[in-house]
Amino acid sequence: MKKPAPRAAAKSAKIAKPAKTAKPAKTAKAKSAKPAAAPKAAKGKWVYAFGGGKAAGRSSMRNLLGGKGAGLAEMAHLGLPVPPGFTITTEVCTYFYDHGKTYPKELRAQVEAALAEIGRITKRKFGDAENPLLVSVRSGGRASMPGMMDTVLNLGLNDVTVNALAEQAGDRRFAFDSYRRFITMYSDVVLGIEHHHFEEILDDHKDRNGYTLDTELDASDWSEVIARYKERVEEESGKPFPQDPHDQLWGAIGAVFSSWMNQRAITYRRLQSIPESWGTAVNVQAMVFGNMGDDSATGVAFTRNPSTGENRLYGEFLINAQGEDVVAGLRTPQEITEDARKEAGSNNPSMESAMPEAFAELKRIRAKLEKHYRDMQDLEFTVEQGKLWMLQTRNGKRTAQAALRIAVELAEEKLITKDEAITRVDPAALDQLLHPTIDPNAERKILATGLPASPGAACGEIVFSSEDAEALKNQGRKVILVRVETSPEDIHGMHAAEGILTTRGGMTSHAAVVARGMGKPCVSGAGSLRVDYRAQTVTAGGTTMKKGEILTIDGSTGQVLAGRVPMMQSALAGEFVTVMKWADGVRRLKVRANADTPADAQAAVKFGAEGIGLCRTEHMFFDADRIRAVREMILADDEKSRRAALAKLLPMQRDDFVELFKIMGARPVTIRLLDPPLHEFLPHTEEEIAEVAEAMGADPKKLADRARELHEFNPMLGFRGCRLAIAYPEIAEMQARAIFEAAVEAEKATGIAVTPEIMVPLIASKAELDLVKERIDAMAKIVAGETKTKLKYQVGTMIELPRAALMAGEIAETAEFFSFGTNDLTQTAFGISRDDAASFLNIYTARGILPSDPFVSIDREGVGELIRIATERGRKVRKNLKLGICGEHGGDPASVAFCDEVGLDYVSCSPFRVPIARLAAAQAALGKRGGGEA
Repeated sequence: MKKPAPRAAAKSAKIAKPAKTAKPAKTAKAKSAKPAAAPKAAKGKWVYAFGGGKAAGRSSMRNLLGGKGAGLAEMAHLGLPVPPGFTITTEVCTYFYDHGKTYPKELRAQVEAALAEIGRITKRKFGDAENPLLVSVRSGGRASMPGMMDTVLNLGLNDVTVNALAEQAGDRRFAFDSYRRFITMYSDVVLGIEHHHFEEILDDHKDRNGYTLDTELDASDWSEVIARYKERVEEESGKPFPQDPHDQLWGAIGAVFSSWMNQRAITYRRLQSIPESWGTAVNVQAMVFGNMGDDSATGVAFTRNPSTGENRLYGEFLINAQGEDVVAGLRTPQEITEDARKEAGSNNPSMESAMPEAFAELKRIRAKLEKHYRDMQDLEFTVEQGKLWMLQTRNGKRTAQAALRIAVELAEEKLITKDEAITRVDPAALDQLLHPTIDPNAERKILATGLPASPGAACGEIVFSSEDAEALKNQGRKVILVRVETSPEDIHGMHAAEGILTTRGGMTSHAAVVARGMGKPCVSGAGSLRVDYRAQTVTAGGTTMKKGEILTIDGSTGQVLAGRVPMMQSALAGEFVTVMKWADGVRRLKVRANADTPADAQAAVKFGAEGIGLCRTEHMFFDADRIRAVREMILADDEKSRRAALAKLLPMQRDDFVELFKIMGARPVTIRLLDPPLHEFLPHTEEEIAEVAEAMGADPKKLADRARELHEFNPMLGFRGCRLAIAYPEIAEMQARAIFEAAVEAEKATGIAVTPEIMVPLIASKAELDLVKERIDAMAKIVAGETKTKLKYQVGTMIELPRAALMAGEIAETAEFFSFGTNDLTQTAFGISRDDAASFLNIYTARGILPSDPFVSIDREGVGELIRIATERGRKVRKNLKLGICGEHGGDPASVAFCDEVGLDYVSCSPFRVPIARLAAAQAALGKRGGGEA
């Protein structure tokens, strides 16, 4: 499939055509900008230069210069070896899309001046036939988006300058290899002619000449291949490959800006919650060449291990290669350190042994950058004929496990404070720590072993395409995406898969970096596997597995295992416990869990919950032993019959509550009375009705008639919640009795006082709450008399209707606490059914109508305003009114920050999200409103 957007954009971006050779322009000496909290661009300034030991920008200007541009500017300020270049700001990207893909009128002159400055520093001239300056053109948004956007290397080469490069380097093979790389990249990124066209030509040439590797081709081979490349470009585009370096440059700039809106970038932004409005910068930089022979190389490094957080230099490099070769996974790279080479069992030399001087310089720079930024850095570098050049530094993406270790160790090293350490871990990334690991006692049938690219274990059906992964995910099936290598176009499939397996690529390949960012287990570079896309099989040794068969991968060891292997949950210890302890010391918000069963309650306590914020009693009714009594109650013709059925449920409910109270000890437990409509407990099809009637000894017709009577067109807004308790008060009475009797029993058993919180759902008025509370209070007196104990309890309500929020002052006269049921409050505020919203919410968020899915993150402007109103009006009447939320939003970091902001007392979420909420609450208290790089 072609990519017409970049091509169209490059053509439609109107700008006066520059002369074929730029004359060096005199530019004012750039003054180093001092770091500022919120630096702004000078009016009309669209280009910021760097190099030669100075820069117009600083690291604090990442919103304007993007992460890559800010990093390059800062390294230049630090005196590190950075090829000179310039950054076209993110404001140009905004202008580009706001003005029909055109540029500001001042931009061309500023770019020409910056090119001339690069020429002055390098003693070369852009477009010159004898001494040409070659450049790279790269994207650089303020948030890291690895592999999602476009890059062009070796720009400025043409049929004339390639000979000048060959003469200067004394190496025709290198020059023509660089030219063919440029044609391939430029054609793909700018002209929309995909890589496979050129791969076919190259493979055909190698086959005809008996070559196996690209390195076997000499200069005359590359010259012949280039001629065929250019023929293919003209066939596909109808025009010759552009020879004017200035035309090439503006085409590449337009393509990079256009790539901000390509599908893979849009998908990545959606998955990572990166606003479209941020835009991207464009970085133009003098080329340095890692493909000039065995004394040249290119690599990617992290100042600490991004998977484990271990404090040692980590990364990979390739000798005689260019940067894209490492991340594309086309060649499996070599280790940087000698220790890593030995651990990997590789026979290829490490950078430490092959290039000791460049390695020593990299180690020095590693230490300097980490100390300067006070965080783990992700580095890109090139070695050109023995000299090390730095091409990037940015805060490195890391797993949650690594983020915790790095944060704790940096704090222990006194590089950051404990409060800063708390903010260095993305709360949502803690979910990764709950990924299962393979049971150490399980039998393993190992098919292959690759690189442990992203930790955790995953199991699922084999699929070979991202489209299949997404389709099966939508059917509720778990899959492992198996690819030779992934590319940015696979982002949707990687998101859908449980784990990723590739046969090529290293620890810094696209698959590895993206999987770590997503928290997905990944095994890369499993070279002994053979993937056949046509046959839809993967083979290792004598074993062949087909699409749909079950495969397990262990991203912590790199093992690929046949079949389904038993797993176990990870133990939370070490740095996790340390960071949580620090977080608990600074947060104001309490964190509770939504728990309906003893198992849920035990998990909640394990993860540090300070109580139960929502126990949904109806979940206890669906057990096979209890559903019959529930149905008898629903089918009853009168109150006496209903009470008889409820009497059967009473001991069951009481036993459940006793267990919860015992597990939670002195922690508060909020129990919601029956909420869902009664028809949910009844069978619906004729077959189900007949089967249930026979089991109950009931009349099938009566059962069917009752199901029809209870049917509602919109049950979400129907006969449910407090409406059930008002129509059938005996239901609320039975539940209240079960709660009170359980409290008495649990207190006697443990010696710990129990103060249950009884929550009445779907209240819209004080009158409703008064009626139900009257029944609860009456039952409390009865149980207190029967047990000769003094009961302590609270009665409150869920605020899940807009009317309840508006009437909160009046309702607070009766209610002792409010719990915002944000799932239903969002539904009723928007008039949207959560179950039906998927068909259009993605369109709303994609078009900017909504900033995010309001069922995932609280809608601050609407639903949030209702919560503010209810909080203010409720506390005006009852000063110490206890307030919390118990919807899914309780485990969303952005929503937790909002809850802290409006002054709620607690949030409640699923047990497994309790650590996320604890850390998010601490970050909210420290004034942080977002995640880190985990």
